[in-house]
Amino acid sequence: MRDGNPSTIVAPNNNPLIRKFRDNNSHLHLAFVKTIRIRNMAVKTEQTYESWLVRFFQYHHWNNIADLGLSDISDYLDYLALHRKVSPSTQKIALNSLIFFYREVLGKNVEGIYAYTKSRTKRRLPTVLSKNETRLLLDAMTGRAKLMASLMYGSGMRLMECVRLRVQDVDFDYGQIIVRAGKGNKDRTVPLPQKLMPDLVSSMKETKAIHEGDLKDGLGEVLLPPALARKLGKAAKSFEWQYVFPATRLALDHSTGIIRRHHIHETSLQKAIRKAAKDAGIYKRVTSHTLRHSFATHLLESGKDIRLIQELLGHADLNTTMIYTHVIGKGGLAAPSPLDSL
Repeated sequence: MRDGNPSTIVAPNNNPLIRKFRDNNSHLHLAFVKTIRIRNMAVKTEQTYESWLVRFFQYHHWNNIADLGLSDISDYLDYLALHRKVSPSTQKIALNSLIFFYREVLGKNVEGIYAYTKSRTKRRLPTVLSKNETRLLLDAMTGRAKLMASLMYGSGMRLMECVRLRVQDVDFDYGQIIVRAGKGNKDRTVPLPQKLMPDLVSSMKETKAIHEGDLKDGLGEVLLPPALARKLGKAAKSFEWQYVFPATRLALDHSTGIIRRHHIHETSLQKAIRKAAKDAGIYKRVTSHTLRHSFATHLLESGKDIRLIQELLGHADLNTTMIYTHVIGKGGLAAPSPLDSL
């Protein structure tokens, strides 16, 4: 990590509000970035925290940070709940962002920060595709996007778990995938569909050819988890640590100055899934997470134990998994319509 202007440490941002925050608070922004990096927090966490800081200071008309205290944080959290009607999870992310900044960067006591209006939890059933709709969706896709979407449905992986998948975590012999540091920073094992093995083998051969080309150009170093990077620095160029689904272009890592090949960007897969749903004539709101919901629901419909599904999904709380029992227990599956008996 380099000292100096924050723009040399993080990627430039064209958002005028973020640029205003960085320019007006350069020393604090630098301290924020360093604190995040020292703790080896994810790049996405850094971006999320910064975006919430910007929204917070914009809400308070860009007043001097030193003049904003815990009551101002509570006011903002009230605003999010009462006026913006954000979900509890969104409000919690905003809270975590502000707590981190005030406690870890500014060194302030945040004990009294919890006196605010909590967002109301809205119980929403997840959108689930039928098996026929799932087939239509996947048939409307091609290439790597189809392989990744099929893998998400066939294994129950989250979007980012799929795009961050590394070569060594695909076990063809045992027909399984090891999901490393999933949500909650826990590892778990999920099934590798046999139907996908030939296509996945072919895709990984292409990945290896790309990696070998990068090595010939003096590159080929992938980003490793921080703890491993310290212990196994040379492993960053080995094939087993490469992403299964690499990006088509090399990119500069602004925090280190190293040119790397990252994984495919998640938005490209998200767009492909939305387009496929439209092309297939599916009028439900289909997202990448819909495939995970469908994985769980179809397993439950086939008679699989709810605790097994909890383990496959990586849910810490069984109540989170129980939502799928409500999905299959609704409508005609729960009770026949009286209209059909007329």
